[in-house]
Amino acid sequence: MAAERRIVAIGGWPWQDRHQERRLQEYLLGLARGPRVCLVPTASAEDPSFLLLGHERWGPLADTSHVRFFPWPPDDLRELVLAQDLLVVGGGNTANMLAIWRAHGFEHVLREAWEAGVVLCGWSAGMICWFEAGVTDSFGPELAAMRDGLGFLPGSACPHYDGEELRRPRYRRFVGEGFPAGYAADDGVGLHFEGSALAETVSVRDGGAAYRVEPGEETPLETRLL
Repeated sequence: MAAERRIVAIGGWPWQDRHQERRLQEYLLGLARGPRVCLVPTASAEDPSFLLLGHERWGPLADTSHVRFFPWPPDDLRELVLAQDLLVVGGGNTANMLAIWRAHGFEHVLREAWEAGVVLCGWSAGMICWFEAGVTDSFGPELAAMRDGLGFLPGSACPHYDGEELRRPRYRRFVGEGFPAGYAADDGVGLHFEGSALAETVSVRDGGAAYRVEPGEETPLETRLL
């Protein structure tokens, strides 16, 4: 039987609330086939403090490892990734992250892992990277429309929908001007895709929401509180 292809795209990680974070972690691990979790901190320029925090937060629940591309990726990059149950892609600069991944062919490894049943997830940069397009601040403080995502999922995505004031009006404007329609998620809200279809929307916050955004229309999605 073919493995189930799963991606969970999260609007923003609930760093400030450990109870919310634990519920989200448990949800993600519940989708995975085992406890092996690999952190991918490329978007944050592999910030050591961020990487350490990731291991601290996941360590009590899982067997953690990480992928680094500096000074160069490990020789066993493909084998390391394919041996995981859950890949967690952090936030930061999406455009820089994608450029580094493509320079090393990592996008092909990610697709192979996805098709083999490794659950892919992430927030902010780690949310929009899976789509064809997304709203990003990768090029400066002004939000921009980026059209060169990995394309594992169709359409576009916008994270931090309730967490940053300009996200909602800018995304709706982009879509109204011809940007691909797609999904927006508040912080603490996850969109669970099976294959390319949205299977479920979940939130660790009471009132957290996600939306289908099309030209001139924003439709709230039914969201389950974890």
